[in-house]
Amino acid sequence: MSGCRVCVGMTSTGSDPVERLKRVSDIDVEAFNARVRDETDAIRDHLEAGTFDNEQATTGLEYEFYAVDRETGHLRRIPRSLLSCVGFDRELGLHNAELNSAIHPFTGRGIDAVRAEVAGKVEALQRRAAEDGIRVVSDGMWTIGPADGETDDYLTEATHEEGLTLGINVSNGVRYHGFASVGDDRMIGSEIDVPGARIDADSAGPVSLTTSIQPHYQPRRAADIPRYHRIATRLAGPLLALAVNSPFLPPELYDDPGPDRDLLVADGYAEHRVPVYEQMMNPSGRDRKVKFPRDIDTLETAIDRIASDPTLVPAEIESEGRFDGEFVHFRHKHGSYWRWVRPVFDGATEASASARIEFRPIPGQPTIPDAVAILAAFGGAMRGLAERDHPVLDLPWERAEENFYAAARDGLDADMTWITDDGTETTRTADLYSDLFAAATAGLESHGCTTDQIAAALYPLRSRVETGRTPASWKRSAVDVALDGGATPAEAVRTAQRTYFELQRRTLYDDSLADWPAPEAVAPS
Repeated sequence: MSGCRVCVGMTSTGSDPVERLKRVSDIDVEAFNARVRDETDAIRDHLEAGTFDNEQATTGLEYEFYAVDRETGHLRRIPRSLLSCVGFDRELGLHNAELNSAIHPFTGRGIDAVRAEVAGKVEALQRRAAEDGIRVVSDGMWTIGPADGETDDYLTEATHEEGLTLGINVSNGVRYHGFASVGDDRMIGSEIDVPGARIDADSAGPVSLTTSIQPHYQPRRAADIPRYHRIATRLAGPLLALAVNSPFLPPELYDDPGPDRDLLVADGYAEHRVPVYEQMMNPSGRDRKVKFPRDIDTLETAIDRIASDPTLVPAEIESEGRFDGEFVHFRHKHGSYWRWVRPVFDGATEASASARIEFRPIPGQPTIPDAVAILAAFGGAMRGLAERDHPVLDLPWERAEENFYAAARDGLDADMTWITDDGTETTRTADLYSDLFAAATAGLESHGCTTDQIAAALYPLRSRVETGRTPASWKRSAVDVALDGGATPAEAVRTAQRTYFELQRRTLYDDSLADWPAPEAVAPS
């Protein structure tokens, strides 16, 4: 979605990365921050003039993928030529690709259009990738490492030149390498410490093991952004609990002697992406950048928080004539404002100016319909809770934060607090989701969705509540089945991943996790 040119080569891959990093190191951080502060005046002026308002609510989806060997499932570096396919761009790791959908009206047909667009572009990429023996997969954390080396080495290997750190398997952009190289006081974290595993790294490489989907919701009036931000933070825990999809690390990343059954099926995180991303991408000894965000009461607060966020990688940028070129340094800084929910202000033209909420907690899902179900539930609940002036908006921020981290740890088994439409506080999972789906249904109806469209959109998520089966719990069951069959823990994780891989191959475009057989029905004989 970027349309700016960075003079120091933030996105260019054509020159020596060491030289580009050295030029970034020479940029005056205070001068960069001053530019950001100055540019906030342009955003405020446009907000006051109504430039960011819209005739209708809109939606869009960012969707990250892995490249793997289409036969063995081993992680593969994706040829840069494949990223010329329409709609795709590079992401942090050399094995990652990101799809950005177009902006669509948040209506029944608009949601269908997002699904059709994503499916069409992924299918086209799959055909091209097959020529290189690659398949693109959707997951929360891929657990089969590369065939040509150890997973730990692949993720952490880096070169060190002239005081700079370059991850070997990190995409060649200053944006990515700069996180670990530009100033000792601004470097990212250096370790991941989760149950059963500690990983040390001096580059962002380990984070590339995680991928996400990020639905966006743009309300009609920019003035409503603080209210919708508050709603999104109350939805973060319950929606993450439904979507958890990374219960394991690659087996070789666990501490010796390796994981056991209890760690894999009960004691680890249901969603490892949350601790991995927070621990690795927060600057050492500085205020956290990846975290559950505080409520924002005004647009002024939203703008000021982004502008005052610690700078990791400064830049000198030319706007190339875009509307949001008026605040191009602010947009650059926003790129490392890594809150789990964040407001976005951008637009290539004044007519397309957008003030919206980006929802970042959700990992990659088993299928495209699963991902679109999250988008529909998120947008529908945003509208439904706002229209009803729903009591859950009064849920204390501290409870919402607790819900989020409990969901990352325990998925649908998490203890979460919700306030229902009649004002009753509850911790019962069934009551929480009954109320949430009622709000999502009301919001989708307000956006013009038909009864059939709503039923189809929410079916994958309703099924997860009814069965208690999330992507993470499906994987844990698959590991349990493999262990019962005599597999070692490491073999069980890889067997579960390959079964997931094969089922996704059959169902990626048209079905959902709700349609997958139980792991014991597809266990290798």
